[in-house]
Amino acid sequence: MEVKAHILIIDDDKRLRLLLEQFLSKEGFTSSSVANTAEARNILQSENIDIIILDVMMPGQNGVEFVQQLRKEQKVLPVLLLTAMDDVEDRITGLQSGADDYLTKPFEPRELCLRVENLLRRHQNFIQKKSNIVRFGTFSYHTDSHELYKDGENQDIPLSSNEQALMDMLAAALNQPVSREALSAQLNNISERSVDVQITRLRRKIEDDPKNAKYLRTMRGQGYALKGDVG
Repeated sequence: MEVKAHILIIDDDKRLRLLLEQFLSKEGFTSSSVANTAEARNILQSENIDIIILDVMMPGQNGVEFVQQLRKEQKVLPVLLLTAMDDVEDRITGLQSGADDYLTKPFEPRELCLRVENLLRRHQNFIQKKSNIVRFGTFSYHTDSHELYKDGENQDIPLSSNEQALMDMLAAALNQPVSREALSAQLNNISERSVDVQITRLRRKIEDDPKNAKYLRTMRGQGYALKGDVG
């Protein structure tokens, strides 16, 4: 069976932890379980966790406090809260803490599984969307729409079709050199001298000092590289 994701269960109820582990295992998930948030932090430091199932009412640090602290360090890890409290204000408090979803005890295991799968799907879509954006300095290049922006999305920088093609290839190999030969092939086999001309034009749009490029760098003997970050 394909393993779908690694789930961390945090609940002081040992019986519930074991039941959840058994059910999630049958559904193809890998799971780890702990009784408190201190143990949870050890797991988060040593394991790759895809989603957290978290009880609200626990001795010591409760679930809401844990999520609030977690969000200062980890913005996107999905968190599903479990609680025996069914009050609207309790649910609002849980979601305001930074949790992604809220399930009241007792619950049907199948509903829990569906909520987990929905959260994972939303998280994956978010990560995929972020991975389509390459950032360098105050610029961002959207590889899906082939658009270049400055200062967030406040200023659209027009690109020619050749400049878009160059940005696509350089962004795909972010921080790694791309040879003039490869860039030439990307631009319908124009000459390498013409590649240099296109690079110069592109630098004028993204560099404060095109002659001393900070982002679109010349890599001696290797070609060109775009220096930046994904997401």
